[in-house]
Amino acid sequence: MINQKEYDVIIIGGSYAGLSAAMALGRALRKVLIIDGGNRCNKQTPHSHNFLTQDGKTPKEISELAKSQVVSYDTISFLTDIAIKGEKKANGFEITTQNGSIFQGRKLIFGTGVKDLMPNIEGFAECWGISVIHCPYCHGYEVRHQKTGLFANGDIAYEFGKLLWNWTKDLTIYTNGKSDLSVEQTKTLASRNISIVEKEIVKIDHENGQIQALIFLDGSVQKLDALYAKIPFIQHSDIPKSLGCEINEMGMLKVDMIQKTSVDGVFAAGDSTNLMRSVANAVYGGNMAGAAVSKELIAEDFETA
Repeated sequence: MINQKEYDVIIIGGSYAGLSAAMALGRALRKVLIIDGGNRCNKQTPHSHNFLTQDGKTPKEISELAKSQVVSYDTISFLTDIAIKGEKKANGFEITTQNGSIFQGRKLIFGTGVKDLMPNIEGFAECWGISVIHCPYCHGYEVRHQKTGLFANGDIAYEFGKLLWNWTKDLTIYTNGKSDLSVEQTKTLASRNISIVEKEIVKIDHENGQIQALIFLDGSVQKLDALYAKIPFIQHSDIPKSLGCEINEMGMLKVDMIQKTSVDGVFAAGDSTNLMRSVANAVYGGNMAGAAVSKELIAEDFETA
């Protein structure tokens, strides 16, 4: 039961970035409320990688251990709920949740991440994070040298294809329709034995999220071990935008070096702020945001003491 209504900091999103920020603030003796709905974007991913000391652990293992450590600080409270509204007030911010609770905080930190927009392809969502993957630094080692596809088009397909060539030389780009790659890009890719398939994909054949083959509109089938995908996304929470936080051209919340947004008193970290979507990066950003918010609060209290 959460009885307190006023906090130094309200953190919206209690995954890796939010928990990391909370730990920094708890250790600075700050009263913190974490509001989280429990919908992590990597909930389907079987293992997390490229995070020192946690390599190969499941995302659930990492987050549960993190939460247990964070809530051991007696000034930190955790609420399972969804923040649906935020307003600027004279002394900070007011947050309303889906269950009707209202809380006040002097500062806000958003660790709300992004929501991936799945294409209308049968089986895609079921494979997302398992064998349809987004990052070679997170997953590339596990599928190295395997028969690999890239679901992308245009310049991003070219640049990402160049990157993936490091992990596998058995690579095909699937543009899911007419290719937007230039003639020069196509020739360069072909010279590296990277082919381009323009046929429309209608289904991913899989077993419990492990891709077996792509099935095309013309009925043809292509066996595959892994498929990288660059798909669109939106901010998971619209509260930062409603508060006036600037969003950059890539759809990310714009933050400075200390994770501060364009709105005074509002900070953000994790996937909502950076295309480097990894657990390690989220933990770093959250730690920086927590420390920066703590410093602001200390300065304000010192000046008014």
